[in-house]
Amino acid sequence: MTDVGRDQIAATEPVIRRYIRRTPVIEVEGRDFGLTAPGVRLVFKLELTQKAGSFKARGAFANLLLRKVPPAGVVAASGGNHGAAVAYAARELGIPARIYVPTISTPAKVERIRASGAELVLVGERYDEALAASEAWAQTSGALRVHAFDQDETLMGAGTLGLELEDQIGVPDAVLAAVGGGGLIGGIAAWFAGRTRVIGVEPELAPTLARALAAGAPVDAPAGGIAADSLAPRRIGERMFPIAQRFVESVLVTDDAIAAAQRALWGTLRIAAEPGGVTSLAALLSGRFVPPPGSRIAVVISGGNTSAVHLP
Repeated sequence: MTDVGRDQIAATEPVIRRYIRRTPVIEVEGRDFGLTAPGVRLVFKLELTQKAGSFKARGAFANLLLRKVPPAGVVAASGGNHGAAVAYAARELGIPARIYVPTISTPAKVERIRASGAELVLVGERYDEALAASEAWAQTSGALRVHAFDQDETLMGAGTLGLELEDQIGVPDAVLAAVGGGGLIGGIAAWFAGRTRVIGVEPELAPTLARALAAGAPVDAPAGGIAADSLAPRRIGERMFPIAQRFVESVLVTDDAIAAAQRALWGTLRIAAEPGGVTSLAALLSGRFVPPPGSRIAVVISGGNTSAVHLP
């Protein structure tokens, strides 16, 4: 059972505050995105504007500031966003970092890690292979492992997003966020703790949370699809699962719905997000989550490390 709750998240926020960005929110009418329920308003939490391009900066700084870092520095495995965040945080704090990334990671994420100055190791096709390699390195080097989602400090850092969101808009009628390993949705759910609906949205081709909730425990799931570089760890985190059982509803969306959400966000607000970053919005636009009339729904746009927009 994890010890992460509102008190731990509230204590983490001032520790990482100076190192992260208070990301903006933008509120629009649901009908701007074709929603038919009357009076629905969407509040986008633009975490893609966060340091290193995703919400992962919150957990990265929480780990590096709240845990004792050995002289060997830190090591992390990532589909890309967590690695970019750990690399960025390590550079800001003057800590050596080695990041293991699978070959499925997008060029935009790989370049972010390289630009930070961390040592980059490309290994395997999927996250699990990169994770195994990073753990082997940690054993031989003595470096501190910074897990992408299955670590209390990672959850506490992610939970500061919920704290910040509530400070900005109050408690919405629901919060939608994407699920990979569960660090983001687990942190948000730990913060709101049943005071609002928390909807975890996953690709149908990577249903880690849905499979775990059905089985009553974390189990292996397929790890594919359009958002596989950020939402396909194969198994949900052990630390967040008890939180999810209590507070999180699971919704699955298709790859086509995720791609449509990318186009809609760009077409309506000129915001370019990566597939994993808009999976939350896909649940609304595809009708997998139908907001009640008159409701105010928070939608976390969790990452923007993409090369989908080509500028001259």
